[in-house]
Amino acid sequence: MLNKIWASLIILSILFAFGQDIHDEVYNNAIPLNIPYTTLENDAAQLVLSFKHHKLMAELKSNQRIIIKLDQHSPQLLLDIAAAHGKEHTLTSQILAINPTNLTLLLPELHWSKLRKITQAAFDMASFAAKLAIGLIGIMALWLGLMQIADKSGLSQILVKIVQPALRWLFPGIPKDHPAFSSISMNMTANILGLGNAATPLGIKAMQQLQTLNKNKDVASNEMCMFLALNTSSVQLLPPVTLIALMGTQISELIVPIILATSCSTITAVIVAKLYAKRQKDSCNN
Repeated sequence: MLNKIWASLIILSILFAFGQDIHDEVYNNAIPLNIPYTTLENDAAQLVLSFKHHKLMAELKSNQRIIIKLDQHSPQLLLDIAAAHGKEHTLTSQILAINPTNLTLLLPELHWSKLRKITQAAFDMASFAAKLAIGLIGIMALWLGLMQIADKSGLSQILVKIVQPALRWLFPGIPKDHPAFSSISMNMTANILGLGNAATPLGIKAMQQLQTLNKNKDVASNEMCMFLALNTSSVQLLPPVTLIALMGTQISELIVPIILATSCSTITAVIVAKLYAKRQKDSCNN
């Protein structure tokens, strides 16, 4: 289903870009533009153009050619035309007519700008995804190795004993010393340490173990719902490794907001899951 949604969004973006390019071909190419201007007192070759409520500096090179200076606030049409011709800050335009108050300009033609941008964005994001994946290998290998050491050394069992009182309250339907407690505690630890990818296989394993305790195999049990709520809203004491790879040391500015936000989300998720479990129990008793 998700693949169909992504495919639909890609098709819509291509159709939108194609429509915009057709519009540019028809309305923005080979169309003379009358643009008001004023000259600077100290230099008659320096002009100030009034283009769609934007003031643009320009340099008059001759009676047939003018160079318009652009910045990030310039009209998007002019920026697109300049980029299509390999320029960023200047746009050379042909002068068709000149009079004391107006210039008649013929801008360079613009062809298939939006489709080119989509193609370039696709290649840029593919390159970025490959670099990000390679950058995550070291971090993921380190933490996954630590998780394996904790599991084989018995540290995970010690962790289970420490958090078991809280887990017993959160998951009252799981028998004592059931292996699901170990998988749940390891999954929660991975989430707290920002290891979302490492937490995924542990979460799948925990769900499989909870399913063995589920009396109604077609409906998720209260314990499964609680685990899903905790997994989705988990408290994070460390930022996700993806953000660390993207932001580097700047991620330190987000540590406190991340802890506060995820703490609030976890408390809310637990309260909602407990309320729904209580409602279901009350309805069954009635």
